[in-house]
Amino acid sequence: MKNIFKLFKHYSKLTLLPVLMMGIILSSCSDDIIDVAPYTSVSEASAFSTPSLIDLSVNGMYQAAQIGLFNGVGRGYPFGAAFVQQGDNRGEDVINLEAFYRITYQATYDPGTANNVYYWVDTYRLINRANIVIDGVTKAVAAGVITAAKGDDYIGEALYFRAIAHMELLFHFAKPYKFTSGATHLGVPYRDVPYTTLENIEIGTKQARNTVKECYDKIIADLDLAETKMITKDSRSGNSKITRATKEAAIAMKTRAYLHMGNWDKVITEGTKLNGKYTLTSSPNGPFLLSYSNTESVFSIEQSATNNPGVNAALASQYKTRLLVCISPIIWRDSEWLVDDKRRFENQTTTAPVIIANDAMVFSNGNKKFTNKYKDGSTYTDGAPVIRYAEVVLNMAEAYARKATPDLTNALTRLNLVRNRALAIPATQAHTALTLDTQTKMVNAILKERRIEFLMEGRRWPDIHRLQHETIGGISGIPAKLATGHPPATAFNLGTPYTGPYGEAAIPYSDFRFLWPIPSLETNANPTLAAQQNPGY
Repeated sequence: MKNIFKLFKHYSKLTLLPVLMMGIILSSCSDDIIDVAPYTSVSEASAFSTPSLIDLSVNGMYQAAQIGLFNGVGRGYPFGAAFVQQGDNRGEDVINLEAFYRITYQATYDPGTANNVYYWVDTYRLINRANIVIDGVTKAVAAGVITAAKGDDYIGEALYFRAIAHMELLFHFAKPYKFTSGATHLGVPYRDVPYTTLENIEIGTKQARNTVKECYDKIIADLDLAETKMITKDSRSGNSKITRATKEAAIAMKTRAYLHMGNWDKVITEGTKLNGKYTLTSSPNGPFLLSYSNTESVFSIEQSATNNPGVNAALASQYKTRLLVCISPIIWRDSEWLVDDKRRFENQTTTAPVIIANDAMVFSNGNKKFTNKYKDGSTYTDGAPVIRYAEVVLNMAEAYARKATPDLTNALTRLNLVRNRALAIPATQAHTALTLDTQTKMVNAILKERRIEFLMEGRRWPDIHRLQHETIGGISGIPAKLATGHPPATAFNLGTPYTGPYGEAAIPYSDFRFLWPIPSLETNANPTLAAQQNPGY
């Protein structure tokens, strides 16, 4: 153990080793990147020696997904808050009002930018925790410490996190699946062994980037296996139906993965498995009124008053209390977002202090529009919505519409399933087979619905990323957006689409800034990755 610790100290600036330390998965709370106490207080040999210690290790994996670290302070990387905030601020449907997200918003990052560094570091930290759980639980089952059924569920949860964490990295550090024929371009290193031995650590310090195809093949394989091993949501109780990974969550994530791969038939096949398992809430606000007990949320990261990403990261802190990011007039004034759509519903007092009703989906402050999806601005207990059934439904709608022989009937049914619940008068406002009578019209309507439905949920960047190579609804590069700062009240006036000014010019797809750089602390330690740095950095 002393020799291992010496190695950890020697490589204290290397992402791989801090991320991979055995001890960091054993604590149910986040600690410093190099934290010796958990490692020395619970040894590798005993970490999976009792059911309670195994449960602690699995909880530590969830904690890694929820909290993350930024210079020793929790910032919600990757799934506690950061995936929402970074996914929003890389797109054009929000405005960064202050300095907090400026680097992401303006695409001025470099290999040393702290946000990008910790997004990489903490996501791989989660991946390593997952790998250690898989290895440790497998051995514990063989030793008779826990039952095979219990072990399978734990392993399935770890496989789920390993898959979705690698997919999240691909969205930011690699070009989309369709960038090359066969997706043979560079993805990210797919790490599937636990880095708890000197031998594995040595392998990890030399690991190259897998191709994007290899990454997605592994993601699908992990999710397929997770589906077979995990129990169903109905076998869990209370909040854990939503806040613990389930068989259904693995299936839902496969619809997302296959959508990015452009495998329309597989999106439909996987989505069909969830028929009857979930229903959309009657109101578009339903998943946010009852974060942990609704019929629509498939998987969310649980937050509590005593365990959340904190004032510098929690969703309600950033989007509601501190007012760091508002809705952009670009989407707010879009003519396809009907004026009386319930997702615009705003119900608040007009005198200070402003009181925002829980059933409101937006609120005004200084004549700007803000999301009210994250409602607890005091103790930050809102769940982070990793995936909702509404996304599965729209994934299927798009897949039906994009098939070589499009099925516009099924596409329309699913599009309206999501859209109609937000309409004031569905009987007259719903899309019809006459209004969406071509593949192009249908796909574009679905894509617009995604922007409205998932506004301020972090889904805009992944859609921008995957749409670079689509012939229908395609996007070239990063769209133009309003400048960082506070736009005039007139910018939010409804009635006509927003046409400018745009303070942030569009970034071409060919521009190196479309991708984030691999952090220099990683490339400095791994010459293989140094030679595979994203161009331009």
